Amino acid sequence: MSEQDAKRESKNFIQQAIDADLASGRYSGVLTRFPPEPNGYLHIGHAKSICLNFGLAKEYGGSCNLRFDDTNPTKEETEYVDSIMEDIRWLGFEWDSLHYASDYFEQLYQWAEKLIAQGHAYVCDLTAEQTREYRGTLTEPGRNSPFRDRTAEENLDLFRQMRAGEFPDGSRSLRAKIDMASPNMNLRDPVMYRILRATHHRTGDDWCIYPTYDWTHGQSDSLEGITFSICTLEFENHRPLYDWYCQKLGIHHPRQIEFAKLKLTTLLMGKRHMLRMVKEGYVDGWDDPRMPTICGYRRRGYTPESIRRFCAEAGIAKFNSTIDIIRLENAVREHLNAVAPRRMAVLDPIKLTITNWPEGKVEMTEAVNNPEEPAAGKRKVPLSGHLLIEQDDFREEAPRKFFRLKKGGAVRLRAGYIVDCHDVVKDDQGNVVEILCTYDPETRSGQDTSGRKVKGTIHWVSAEHAVRVDVRLYDRLFTVENPGAPEEGKTFVDYLNPDSLKVISGFVEPALAEASVGERVQFERLGYYVVDRDSTEDRRVFNRIVSLRDTWGKMEAKGKAN
Repeated sequence: MSEQDAKRESKNFIQQAIDADLASGRYSGVLTRFPPEPNGYLHIGHAKSICLNFGLAKEYGGSCNLRFDDTNPTKEETEYVDSIMEDIRWLGFEWDSLHYASDYFEQLYQWAEKLIAQGHAYVCDLTAEQTREYRGTLTEPGRNSPFRDRTAEENLDLFRQMRAGEFPDGSRSLRAKIDMASPNMNLRDPVMYRILRATHHRTGDDWCIYPTYDWTHGQSDSLEGITFSICTLEFENHRPLYDWYCQKLGIHHPRQIEFAKLKLTTLLMGKRHMLRMVKEGYVDGWDDPRMPTICGYRRRGYTPESIRRFCAEAGIAKFNSTIDIIRLENAVREHLNAVAPRRMAVLDPIKLTITNWPEGKVEMTEAVNNPEEPAAGKRKVPLSGHLLIEQDDFREEAPRKFFRLKKGGAVRLRAGYIVDCHDVVKDDQGNVVEILCTYDPETRSGQDTSGRKVKGTIHWVSAEHAVRVDVRLYDRLFTVENPGAPEEGKTFVDYLNPDSLKVISGFVEPALAEASVGERVQFERLGYYVVDRDSTEDRRVFNRIVSLRDTWGKMEAKGKAN
């Protein structure tokens, strides 16, 4: 195989189609667009489309527009417009040109009149329910509307009266005249305009008729000179209609290419479901760190680099499939492992007292900020004779392969000394409440002259220097892989994970006392965390981004084995 053939095979089917159209002269360049409807917040599935459209434009030296398909005034708000812009920029992209479908309302109206004059569109008096009945089914052809044979002159007059507001809402519609017997339901005289008195977020009350998405989308693409209209697979059956409108109008005709949506296990990304979760209080708003929204992932502490990398690795396919959420979690783990500074935190503390430590002595140890990045240097961490360690790092009686601290055993304190446990203090119920150790002065990290070797190293914080923080331990919102396909008699609510959020108090080293909102760190041996916006000067709030390892996958595998 030649090098050129190998490069061709390594490209996805969209890139191959673009290469073919550029080579044939069908188009002279690449102009794509990302066209969200501003009726909600973007989710992780949109990230794939954003990365694809902006990525293709960059790869081919072209441009990518942002266009808001704002044709439904009852559901669209400026709040969503602003959030979408923020999400795109946070992901690392900038549009070359900003547009709104509402920019084209007048041109769309004029083109609708042109189709009427050509005999390709008519005003229909059927109600919405009657229109659905006349449409037929997948196995039965539709029936022609009794108003289908109106003259062009009558249709033009009625359409102008629709625009002038002379008819009640929903009493008439403008429909394309195509084929009521078509096997493609989208070609059975689709609605182009409906009468709707609603205030639009940009045009106000200028219009009382609004174009449908199918009528608006292709013509907006054409007006902007889009060459490749990249859509998700559900629009594949709409493509013949997209083409029909462009052909009948004789306007610039972009090429529509469909790709599979991004679907991940345990996520529910439908706007209807997400809206219910927000309104009924299952989550704390659209940017709740458990939500699959881009703003939710941003608040959770995910990085734009990790999401872009995940989208690239997920690839572009022609067929729908579901990707394991672990791949997204691993993407953020890999990126944060490379860039996140290390800090010590204890979330489930137990006292450790070094009995031979000089009274009142505080020693400044040097801890590595990031072993993956030597240039990150080191930081000073205070070490005293009274420490806090994790409960899980101690066992009074431990199994043979327990390499952390146990009674009669030894362990190294991260960036500190080797300590030997010689006794414990218990409460009235027999629970260990304090661990008593001695330290070996010859074993200081980086200066060890003792020759001693221990298998375990644990993290700690100095009790008198520790900073108390609130920690939100976020986990997956649902307990099943596909909450959108509930068993009979159930809804997705029945699969909500009761442990998706736990709030605890923890203790961190002094370096985090003034950590800024959005700052990401690795709590050594625990996971990756980010400072939440709810933090105050007196109390920092940390969100768990992701654990160090895929503990969920291990739990699930263990459950299946049992």
